[in-house]
Amino acid sequence: MRWIHAAGRGLLVLIVVLTGYVASGASADGGYVASGASADEGPGDGRGPLTLATAGDLTGYLGSVLDGWNRTHPGEEVTLVELPDSADETRAQMITDLRAGEGGRFDVLNIDVSWTSEFAAAGWIRPLPRDRFPLDAFLPPVVDTATYDDRLYAVPYVTNAGLLLYRKDVLDEAGVPPPRTWAELERTAKTLAPARGLDGYAGQFLPYEGLTVNAAEAVYSAGGTILGDEGERVTVDSRAARKGIGFLARGVRDGWIPEEALAYKEEESKRAFQDGRLLFLRNWPYAYVAASAPDSKVAGKVGAVPLPGPDGPGTSVLGGSNLAVSSHAEHPDSAARLLAYLTGERVQRQVLTRGALPPVRAGLYDDPELVRRFPYLPTLRESVLAAAPRPKSPRYDQVSLVVQAVVHDAMSGRQTPEAAVRRLAEELAAVSSR
Repeated sequence: MRWIHAAGRGLLVLIVVLTGYVASGASADGGYVASGASADEGPGDGRGPLTLATAGDLTGYLGSVLDGWNRTHPGEEVTLVELPDSADETRAQMITDLRAGEGGRFDVLNIDVSWTSEFAAAGWIRPLPRDRFPLDAFLPPVVDTATYDDRLYAVPYVTNAGLLLYRKDVLDEAGVPPPRTWAELERTAKTLAPARGLDGYAGQFLPYEGLTVNAAEAVYSAGGTILGDEGERVTVDSRAARKGIGFLARGVRDGWIPEEALAYKEEESKRAFQDGRLLFLRNWPYAYVAASAPDSKVAGKVGAVPLPGPDGPGTSVLGGSNLAVSSHAEHPDSAARLLAYLTGERVQRQVLTRGALPPVRAGLYDDPELVRRFPYLPTLRESVLAAAPRPKSPRYDQVSLVVQAVVHDAMSGRQTPEAAVRRLAEELAAVSSR
């Protein structure tokens, strides 16, 4: 969930000028009130107070959202527990609590989309009834991030997809359109960027979760996959994977990806673009807003398009978070009602306008007022609809570590793309067989 916190930091200045959208008490749980019950009734079967655990809420919006729930559900009050900003530390604390069983204190968990399979396979979170939630109102790809073994184990809450940011002023002056293919990106990054004193292209290439995302996007865009059958089958040994990883490795070898980008995370890459040192950047939408802010050196000079692929628009990896219910939650009905409330249209609007995070409800991406405030929304919607989840596996943390290490070696020139893909297949097979 690290991108969530980066988004909060990057958009905090913007948020203070936005009009707040205060939660209403009417139908506060999204219309999922039990038959014959009112929204403010006290505890009953499966009803009672809850604890919601999440990574640090840097924009402070979630507390006010939960205040709206607590005002209308006095017998089902929610206590918010904010864990560290670090995704690794948040995951570790959640797992410690979930392993405590009935002694755990977390009822509802706001988890990174990549953790759903791991938590479900371990039995830490409970399956949810699909008909309890407005899944048809969500952007379709986000629902897949909340499933494991064909069952719904969480409800999508926040989504995200990578975009290609570019220097619109530089491309316009040269009469060059933004790239739709890898060949166009490579050609412009190799020629136009150095002519303007810029580096060509960067993403998040330090060996951490960001590199797993960038590598998966390259493989997916070339038509390949990494794992299949919920992580039981390794599918990465393919021409598509060699092509995708080869594209990234060639960029460093030929110089249109600067070597310093091998140490970039989200913030370092955003800063390089925002300071006017890059022509192209792959990043999350928060970087677009930060680069367009008044204190940015490229304010008013930024454009955004979907990520390119070999023959046209490529495939982004889905980011974001899902809401899950602990297997040991004492009040599962209240937990389900809270999930419905947090994914209702009113709160989802707040997710964007107050939390500065991309919502999962499809209709908000066409809202004229929101598009005026967040002009990247149509492009982001297009990217999300074409996006794919990270490789599903109950051992995702180990899968990610393998991908990071191998792809970084390929980009650093320590292995050829062909050798890197063979090594990936071997090491992922070892992880899958454990």
